Amino acid sequence: MIDPRTLRENPDAVRASQRVRGEDEGVVDKLLTLDSRRRSAIASADNLRAEQKQLGKRIGRAQGEERDALLAQGKELAAQVKAAEAEQGQAETEFDELHRLLPNLVHPAAPAGGEDDYAVLKHVGTPTEFAFTARDHLELGEGIGALDMERGAKVSGARFYFLTGVGAQLQLALLNLAAAQAAEYGFTLMITPVLVRPEIMSGTGFLGAHDSEVYRLRDDDLYLVGTSEVSLAGYHAEEILDLSAGALRYAGWSSCFRREAGSYGKDTRGIIRVHQFDKVEMFSYCRPEEAEAEHERLLGWEEEMLAKIEVPYRVIDTAAGDLGTSAARKYDCEAWIPTQQAYRELTSTSNCTTFQARRLGIRYRDEDGRPQAVATLNGTLATTRWIVALLENHQQEDGSVRVPEALRPFLGGRELLTPAGERG
Repeated sequence: MIDPRTLRENPDAVRASQRVRGEDEGVVDKLLTLDSRRRSAIASADNLRAEQKQLGKRIGRAQGEERDALLAQGKELAAQVKAAEAEQGQAETEFDELHRLLPNLVHPAAPAGGEDDYAVLKHVGTPTEFAFTARDHLELGEGIGALDMERGAKVSGARFYFLTGVGAQLQLALLNLAAAQAAEYGFTLMITPVLVRPEIMSGTGFLGAHDSEVYRLRDDDLYLVGTSEVSLAGYHAEEILDLSAGALRYAGWSSCFRREAGSYGKDTRGIIRVHQFDKVEMFSYCRPEEAEAEHERLLGWEEEMLAKIEVPYRVIDTAAGDLGTSAARKYDCEAWIPTQQAYRELTSTSNCTTFQARRLGIRYRDEDGRPQAVATLNGTLATTRWIVALLENHQQEDGSVRVPEALRPFLGGRELLTPAGERG
């Protein structure tokens, strides 16, 4: 959630953020009214409790009729305190409920607009062209014995799949390459839980507007994560971190689950948009003033990974209306997909400022020893979807696929993935 002081001291900035997101500006005035009521209720309850405390001292010294009168006054005051505390509790609950629905403040440099209003920051590499008719990733994957969509649907339904043989090895190679790079740069590798409590899912901003995307196990009141960002954000919930040596960085390896609600008819062929995939995700905790520099570092590490798999890509600055609830700014790296003649997202990195940390109670001590909310950031290092870009950009005319040099050590030194023929 955003800092209540920002809401009180700079409401126009909050209104502007809501406006560029395409969200309701009126919520700001509602929050200001609730905040005023909440603070007034707190002051009233505090004053009555102080009066009650002083009255208690007078009762202790009084005798006879004076004592009886003070006791009667105390009884009436106790009822007033009880009513004031109830009003305080109600006011705080109403403010908190609405406050938690308010998305993070958009970074002023983020483009305004919706999904199609991103700004292209740069292109790296030239879109791949072939002297033959290119095959898409599904045809290539089936040809080399890497993918089985038909049996995935038979077992689990639409948007599920099997990675088979070299496909499973290819995913492990990509994720191991990502894990090796993360470890090289000092990230602590984590195998994270994929089921989390409601307060953790809500704390990271993935409930509310994003409810429809999340799988819930109602009998256990747990949620399946759509990214290990959720588990990694919850790892230090309600803790005070030592950031004296710099940012704390983790790289989480997990399976991820997304309902893909609202995507009916989109990307139904292959594994671009699926319900389950694996991912290595970077996650950083740092001081708020260091967050923008950390964001650029995460983007740099993502680009280093993309260079290793040798695919053309572009970097975009996501428009405000396409940002998630928690993100103040987000960069996507989109790889060129030859058969679609389009760039498609492979990585995202988001600066969530102090938004998640305030909800999850994650703090550090400033130079004066006072607890302050940390900033949190996340970024993709590799996912199952990378197989799409890899197969399509490195395909050969005979249906084989060249293995990028950086991946070869993770695939037993193989330089080429060749068609596998019929399999039973």
